Amino acid sequence: MVAKISMGTSLYGALAYNGLKVNEGEGRLLERDFKRFMPEQVRTRNKVIHISLNPHPDDRLTDTELEQLAREYLDRLGYGEQPYLVFKHEDISRHHLHIVSVNVDENG
Repeated sequence: MVAKISMGTSLYGALAYNGLKVNEGEGRLLERDFKRFMPEQVRTRNKVIHISLNPHPDDRLTDTELEQLAREYLDRLGYGEQPYLVFKHEDISRHHLHIVSVNVDENG
């Protein structure tokens, strides 16, 4: 498994990138957990985390297995309680995940 983690300032940018893949039929939203809201007072500069998880090309995981993988990955990074979206990209032969979350808690 190869992971690429990007920190950024634009939640819109991370969501727009993944939404474009969905709109073009090259991706699907597998899981959503944005029940909590980002606080109004945010002290964190790079409040968005965008993770790309790329299973080995020989691994053929079901959507359920990919969802479990994303949740476990977030838990191990310490982001298990944060709101997040999990996208599956199918734009290349090796299907992979993109996870978008935030670096802030309810107190900013």
